[in-house]
Amino acid sequence: MDHPDLRDAAIVWPEMIDRAKSTIDFAEFYASDEKDKSTKLTPVLAAIERAVARGVKVRFMVDKLFVKQYPETIERLRQARVDVKVVDYQAITGGIIHAKYFVVDGSESFLGSQNFDWRALEHIQEMGTRVRSPQLASYVEDVFEYDWSGARLRDVAPITTQSGERVTFTATPLSRLPDPHEWDLRHLLAAIAAAKKGIDVQVLTYSTTNRDGSPFTALDDALRAAAARGVKVRLLVSSWALKGHERASIEALAKVANVEVHVITVPPWSGGDVPFARVCHAKYAIFDANATAWVGTSNWEGDYFLKSRNVGVMIEGGKAPERLEGVFEDGWSGPYTKPLSAFGADPRP
Repeated sequence: MDHPDLRDAAIVWPEMIDRAKSTIDFAEFYASDEKDKSTKLTPVLAAIERAVARGVKVRFMVDKLFVKQYPETIERLRQARVDVKVVDYQAITGGIIHAKYFVVDGSESFLGSQNFDWRALEHIQEMGTRVRSPQLASYVEDVFEYDWSGARLRDVAPITTQSGERVTFTATPLSRLPDPHEWDLRHLLAAIAAAKKGIDVQVLTYSTTNRDGSPFTALDDALRAAAARGVKVRLLVSSWALKGHERASIEALAKVANVEVHVITVPPWSGGDVPFARVCHAKYAIFDANATAWVGTSNWEGDYFLKSRNVGVMIEGGKAPERLEGVFEDGWSGPYTKPLSAFGADPRP
């Protein structure tokens, strides 16, 4: 469902890139445009090429995991004289660079659930945020430099935007942060603990176990505790979350008093099958209606917080939480959403 008050990333990304005067730094899980076909990512790549041509220094960092699977876009960037760095995060932390963000001229940044993938701009529901703040951009840039060259990270502090939001930058994993107060999970747990009326969460997947089978109950315990004190908890997950190990965790949480779980399914595209797409991939949460919101790149599973590089922002005040609540309400009650109880053993409705 479209939201006229929220601009599409496919429009915002080229606009930000075309404004660049000196530097653009990208950190992405992977990069993939459609072969021999123009997509909504194609103008983004063209904007990057224009930036390099006018003298902007562009660095592009990706995780090693999918480089062999999607080599063409990386090669196009290299041919355009973009400085590309492939990082084997698995060898460093046991995780991946799952973050998706870029910084322009050290003055504004974009982060969110959108992978650098044509499907993310055309066939997947995503959520991201553009922050025009040199101070926040400097914190994002610190994370980039740390993963690019090992430069030391500095501590972060909340900022206040021109529109009145109090924004705090967060990141993962804990082992690669200078201060545990900057840990994404810590901020989420604090927001859940502070909630008095309601917690609305939309994520691709939710699980109380790590990928190796070990327990990860921090978020689940916090949501259960909130529900026990009378907070209304609503969890909106993708239909993909019912196909794997996450399903048992979701079904268990749905049985708790004051907790509701809905599942959102994106119908197939009328033009044919689109592999690895047609899904709700957004990751955000709203606490106490319009008071506080979180937008990030982490699914709510342990490995994203404990092993992988992710980034996020906590937003207090201003209009952003209210706008996110509107998106959530549309998804929660929309035509493609059903209660978890409507799904049997087969994840399809």
